[in-house]
Amino acid sequence: MTQWQPQADRDLLQKDYLNAISVYERIIREEPEVVSHYFYLGLLQLLQGQETEAQYTWMSCITDDATLEQIEQWTSDLVKILFTEVERQITIPEYDTAWLICRHIHELDRANLDNLITLVWLSIQLKTLDRDDDILAELIEILKESASIDPLPELNRGCLWDLLTCLAKYPPYPLLVELTEACSPFVQYADNFIYTLITASIELSYFANRNDLAIALLEIAARVSPQVLEVLEHLSGLYQNSGNHVKGLETAKICCEMAERLIDKFFSNALLLRAFLNKGGHWQESLDTFATQEELLSALVAESPIDLPQPVVNRLYTANYFAPYMRDDPRQNRALQNQIAQLCQANTKINLVERMQQFRDRLNSQNCDRSSDRKLKIGYISHCMASHSVGWLARWLLRHHDREKFELYGYFQVYRQYPDALQDWFEHQMDGVYRSRVDGSGECDDMAKRIYEDQIDILVDLDSITLDGTCGVMALKPAPIQITWLGTDASGIPAIDYFIADPYVLPDHAQEYYSEKIWRLPETYIAVDGFEIAVPSLRRDRLDIPADAVVYLSAQRGYKRHIDTMRLQMQIIKSVPNSYFLIKGLGDQESIKSLFVEMAKEEGVNPDCLRFLNLTETEAIHRANLTIADIVLDTYPYNGATTTLETLWMGIPLVTRVGEQFSARNSYGMMVNVGISEGVAWTDAEYVEWGIKLGKDAQLRQDISMKLKASRQTSPLWNGKKFALEMEKAYQQMWQKFCDGE
Repeated sequence: MTQWQPQADRDLLQKDYLNAISVYERIIREEPEVVSHYFYLGLLQLLQGQETEAQYTWMSCITDDATLEQIEQWTSDLVKILFTEVERQITIPEYDTAWLICRHIHELDRANLDNLITLVWLSIQLKTLDRDDDILAELIEILKESASIDPLPELNRGCLWDLLTCLAKYPPYPLLVELTEACSPFVQYADNFIYTLITASIELSYFANRNDLAIALLEIAARVSPQVLEVLEHLSGLYQNSGNHVKGLETAKICCEMAERLIDKFFSNALLLRAFLNKGGHWQESLDTFATQEELLSALVAESPIDLPQPVVNRLYTANYFAPYMRDDPRQNRALQNQIAQLCQANTKINLVERMQQFRDRLNSQNCDRSSDRKLKIGYISHCMASHSVGWLARWLLRHHDREKFELYGYFQVYRQYPDALQDWFEHQMDGVYRSRVDGSGECDDMAKRIYEDQIDILVDLDSITLDGTCGVMALKPAPIQITWLGTDASGIPAIDYFIADPYVLPDHAQEYYSEKIWRLPETYIAVDGFEIAVPSLRRDRLDIPADAVVYLSAQRGYKRHIDTMRLQMQIIKSVPNSYFLIKGLGDQESIKSLFVEMAKEEGVNPDCLRFLNLTETEAIHRANLTIADIVLDTYPYNGATTTLETLWMGIPLVTRVGEQFSARNSYGMMVNVGISEGVAWTDAEYVEWGIKLGKDAQLRQDISMKLKASRQTSPLWNGKKFALEMEKAYQQMWQKFCDGE
C-alpha cells in the first residue's frame, strides 16, 4: 500500500470521488505495474458517473501479450473489488449505485450467480424488475444449467432465499415459481429454503390473494422435503381455500398419517376436520373426526405442556374453532375453550415474559393517565377490516363514532396488498394505523408493542378465534382494557376483560361458563344502517321454477350445514306442495349436491325440486338475489349472522332454530330487534312447523315482509348511530371502572 491509499479510502467513504480519482492517478504513476490500482480508479470513475472512462481504465491494464489465464484472473479480481463495493453501497443504502455496479459486473462475468441474484434483488428494491426481467430470466437459465454440474457451484444461498421472499411481494411475480424450481437443486440447508417458501406462500395467499402461486411454491417445498409436516399442513389449507377440496382432503389425511407428537396429531386432525367440513357431504366422517379431536384436545389439556414455541401457542388458540358447528353445548364447548386459552396464556407468559412485564409496568406507572373525563384511545384489531362480512358490519360503528371523545387506531392483521376499497375506507377512519407483515413468531410481539406505544386505552378484538395472530396479540395484554366483539364467540383468553353481547344472543346464565365478563348492550350487540343492493342476476324462469311456486333458500357455507338441520329442511320441502329449495354456499358443489340429493330421496322429496346456485360476483348482487326466495331457512347449531341481517333487510321471512350457544342465538336476537316472532323455533319440531306454515300461508309471508320493511325506520338493528352511542357509553363505563380500580 502506498502512502496515498488511506487518503483515497477516506475520500471514497466521504463520496469525494474527484479527489479520490486524483489520488489514484498519483498512485498509478508511482506503481504503474499494480493492476488493482486501475481497478479502483475505474470504480471511482464509475461512481463519479464516468462509465466510458471506467471501462477504458479497466481495459488499459490488459496488455496485448496477456494470456487467457491472466485475463481470467484479472477479471476475477476486478469482479471481487466491484462486488465488495456493491455490498458496501447496499449497506449505506445506495441501491441505484449498487445496481449500476452490478450491471457492469454482469458485462464482465455473465455467469456470476451471486451478482445476478443481487442484481435482481436490487431491481425489486428499486421497483424496476419489469424493466430488468431479462436478468431474472437469465438467472433462472444459469441456475438450471448449473444444476447439472458436479459439484454444484458455490453461491450465497441466504441471498437467494431473501430474493425469493422479496420476489413474492413485487407484486406476485409469475417467474417466482420458475425461479424456485431452479433453486431447488441448490438446497444445502433445507430448513432455510423451506422456511423461505412457507413465508412466501403466506404472503402470497393471505396478503396478495394469489393462492395459485402460493400452492406452487409449497408443492416444490413438498417435493424437496416431503418429511416436513408444516409444509403439508399449509398446503392442505391452501388447497381448501382455493376450492381444490379433493387435494385438500387428501393432503390432510397424509398429515394425520405423518404426525407423531400429540400436538402434531392434534393440529393434523383439526386440519382433517376442516377439510371434511369445507368439502361438505361428509358428515359422518366429520362427526368421527370431531370425536377424535376432542380426545386429542382433552389429552393435550391434561398434559398441559409449558414449553411450546409461540407460533404453536398461537395456533392452539383456534383449536376448538369447529365445536359450535358440531353441537349446541356451550358448557362443554366453553369449558374446553377456556382450558385451551389458559394453557396458551401460561406458555405466552414464559415465552414473552419481558414484554408482558413491560406492558404491566405501564399500568402501574405514573405515566398511565387514569383520568375518567379525557379523550379515550380506542384500538380496533382484526383481519376483517376489509371486504369481509365482519368488515361490512363493523364499519357502521366507526362511521358514527364521536371523534371529539374518541381517537381511533386500526391494527390490520393480514393487511391486503391488493386493491380493497373497504380496507382503504377503514384506514381513512383511523388516527393511527399499523399494518401487519409476515414475521414469524415476532409478529404478535411487534403489533402488541405498537399498541402499547400508541397508549391505547381500550383494545377491541374483532377476530376472536378466527385468527391465531390476533389471539397472540390479545394474550400479551398491551392495553389496560381488552374486549372481544362481533367476529364470533369469545376466545376465553384470560387477558381479555369483556365480551360484548345483548339480552338475547346469550341466555341469562351464560356468565357461568365464560371467563370474560359479559357486557350486555341494552338492545343489540350489532346494528347497521343498511346494505348496498345491486341488480339481481337470478330469475325464476331461468331456474325453471314456476311463478306460483314457493321458494325456500339456504345460502351458507359448508361448515354450517349440519346434517340434522338438513333433514328438517327436507321435511319442510316435502310438506309444502309446489315448493323448491335453492342451495348456495362455499364448498365442494358436487359433494354437497350428492348429499342433498341422497337426503331428499331418503326423506321422500323429489330431487328435481332442488336447485344449486353458483356464487355471485359481489355481495351487492347476492343481496339482490335474495328476493327470489319466499322464505329463508336458517342453519343450526350455527346460525347466520351477516346473512340473517341481509335477509331481514331485504324483507324476507326467516325460520331459525334457537339454541343455547352464542352462534345458535344470533338470528333470534336480530328477529326480536326487528319485532318478528314468526319463524322463531325453540325445538326441531317448531322449526319444521314454522317452515311449513310460512310456505303455505302467503298472507303471513306478506305481513312479515311489510313488518320487516317498516322496521327500517324504527328498529335498533337498523340504527347504526344509536348503536354507536351505546358502544361508546359502554367504553366510558368500562374506563370508569378501570379508573376506580374495579
